[in-house]
Amino acid sequence: MDTASADANRQHRVWDPLVRVIHWALVAGVAAAWITSEAGRPLHEPIGYVIAAAVGLRLIWGLIGSRYARFTQFLRGPRTTLQYGTQVLQGRARRYVGHNPLGAWMIMTLLLALAVTAGTGWLMTLDRFFGEEWLEEVHEAAASGLLILAGLHVAGVILSSWQHGENLVRAMIDGRKRAAAVGDVDR
Repeated sequence: MDTASADANRQHRVWDPLVRVIHWALVAGVAAAWITSEAGRPLHEPIGYVIAAAVGLRLIWGLIGSRYARFTQFLRGPRTTLQYGTQVLQGRARRYVGHNPLGAWMIMTLLLALAVTAGTGWLMTLDRFFGEEWLEEVHEAAASGLLILAGLHVAGVILSSWQHGENLVRAMIDGRKRAAAVGDVDR
């Protein structure tokens, strides 16, 4: 095996166990919340609290966590993100070892949608807001928006996996991705 082949097969730990556990807990939590969303289902509310706790933990870990978990490592400005989006559409986007710019902003948007959904759900349990139709409508709209965002996220994962020849779902399970090669971004 030549050196180029060996480098191409080298694996690199990217996502730490806490990032992966939170990710899959949120996936399971959103699915469970959706399944139990009909009024009167006793598990819907506690599932929402678990989701809120996971979002809070992810926000904290995004500030103090491991290298690839930190928001400062993967959030990029609007110009870089728009350039990356254009490159994706042209089929020539650079590979990022961590999160790519569009994926990074999707994470932030998903966390915001999760926080709004959980927050409005919690507000509906308070005496002050109990039975407020407008709040229930905001909660349902946020939950519906969250499902749309999740679908877009999955589509982005599939597209990025295909364009860069790597299985991002597996990487979110075992935490490993192909090590940086020439032309990849790993800052």
